Amino acid sequence: MKHLHKIVLAAVAALGLAAVAALPAAAAVEAETAFVFNSFSFLVAGFLVMFMAAGFAMLEAGLVRSKNTATICLKNIALYSVAGIMYYLIGYSLMYVDVGGWIGSFSVLYNPSEAELALINAEEATEEMVAAVVDNGYSVMSDWFFQMVFVATTASIVSGTLAERIKLWPFMIFIVVLTAIIYPIQGAWTWGGGWLSERGFSDFAGSTIVHSVGGWAALTGAIILGARKGKYGPDGRVNPIPGSNLPLATLGTFILWLGWFGFNGGSQLALGSALDAAAMSIVFVNTNLAAAAGVVVAMAATQVIYKKVDLTMALNGALAGLVSITAGPDLQNHFLALIVGGIGALIVVLAVPLLDKLKIDDVVGAIPVHLFAGIWGTLAVGIFGGGSLVTQIVGIVAVGIFVAAASAIVWLALKFTVGIRVSDEEEDLGLDRGELGLEAYPEFRGSQSLV
Repeated sequence: MKHLHKIVLAAVAALGLAAVAALPAAAAVEAETAFVFNSFSFLVAGFLVMFMAAGFAMLEAGLVRSKNTATICLKNIALYSVAGIMYYLIGYSLMYVDVGGWIGSFSVLYNPSEAELALINAEEATEEMVAAVVDNGYSVMSDWFFQMVFVATTASIVSGTLAERIKLWPFMIFIVVLTAIIYPIQGAWTWGGGWLSERGFSDFAGSTIVHSVGGWAALTGAIILGARKGKYGPDGRVNPIPGSNLPLATLGTFILWLGWFGFNGGSQLALGSALDAAAMSIVFVNTNLAAAAGVVVAMAATQVIYKKVDLTMALNGALAGLVSITAGPDLQNHFLALIVGGIGALIVVLAVPLLDKLKIDDVVGAIPVHLFAGIWGTLAVGIFGGGSLVTQIVGIVAVGIFVAAASAIVWLALKFTVGIRVSDEEEDLGLDRGELGLEAYPEFRGSQSLV
C-alpha cells in the first residue's frame, strides 16, 4: 500500500509538470497589469519612506534634552512639508526633466501627464488612451511621490545634527534651498541620467545621493554653527549631554528600520514581473541583515572599547548598517550584507569620538551614520557589487565637493544676515520656551507661567 501511494504521487507530479510545460512560453503579465503593480509599488514604498519622517522625529526627540523636544518635532514636520512643496515647485524638474548632463529643467509645477489626464477625464476610455498611459510603465505621479519622500529624508538628517542651538526660520530657509536646488542638481547627475550615470556610477537607493548629501549639509552646518554651550571644556574634555527619552529614540529607530524596506525595496523601481519580485525580495533580506549586523557589531565594539554596551550606539549601529547597504542592496550573496552593515556600524562607533576630538557637535550622531557610513556603502559597491571602485570614488568626491560648497555658501549667507544661532539665554532656557513659548513636557515644571 505504501508503494502504491508513492506511485500515485509520482504520477500526479509528472502530470503536473507536463501541464506546466504545455503552457505558452510567453505567459508574461499584461502591460496594464504591470502598470498597476509598478505604480502600486511606488505608492506603497513611498508611504513607508514617508513614515520614516516619524522615525526621524522620534529618534531626534529622544536624543535631545526635554527642553528642546517640541522644537525638534516641529522642525521635522515642517521640513517634510517644505520638502514636498519645493520638490513639486521645481525640484523634480531640476532632477529628472530634460537633464543635459549636469542639470534638468527649470520648469515649475510638475503635474500628471496629458495622457493620464485624458484617460481620467474621458467619458469612455478607448484602448488607445489606455495604451498611451500604460506605455510609460507606471503612473507619473506615483513616481513623483516616491522620489519626493527621498528628498525629505535628506532634509531630516540635517535637523538632528544641528539641534538645540539653531534658529527655526534660518534652518527652514536652508531646507528650502537644499530641497529645491542642492539635492535635485546632484541627483540629476545620477538618477536623472546625467554625467555620473554615464560614467557608470552606481547608487541603488541613495547611500551617497540621499544620505551623504544630508551628511555633508549637516557637517558644514555644524562647523559654521558651532557646538552647544558646555559640550566641550577648555581643557579639551568632552561633556556628555544625554538625551531625554531613550525608549522614544528606540521606537524611532524601529520605525526607520521598517521604512527602509520601502526605501531600498521600492528602489527596484518595478514590480510588474517575476524578475522584479525576486529581486525586490533579495533587497529586503539584505536590508534587514545589514541592520541586524550593525546592531550586533555596535554592541560588541562598545563593550570592548568602553567596557559597557551603549544603547545609543546600538541604535546608530542599526542605522549605519541600513545606510551602508543602501547603495548596493541587490547583493546576491546575503553574507556580504552582514559584512557591509557590520563595517558601517564599526565606522560609526569609531567616528563619534573622532568628531568630539575635532569639537564638531553632532547631537544625534547623524554625520557618522549618514555621511561616513554612506561613503562606505558607496565604496562597497565597487568592492562587492561589481561596480568600478574608481568611478564610485569620483562620484563620492564630486557630490561631496558640490554639496559641501553649496551648503557652506547658504549657511554663511544666513549667518551674516539673519543669524543662525539662538542667544545664550534662549539656549539655556531651551528652544521650546525660547522660540515656541511652550514645552513638550509642561507638567515637569509645575504650573509656572511659560510667558
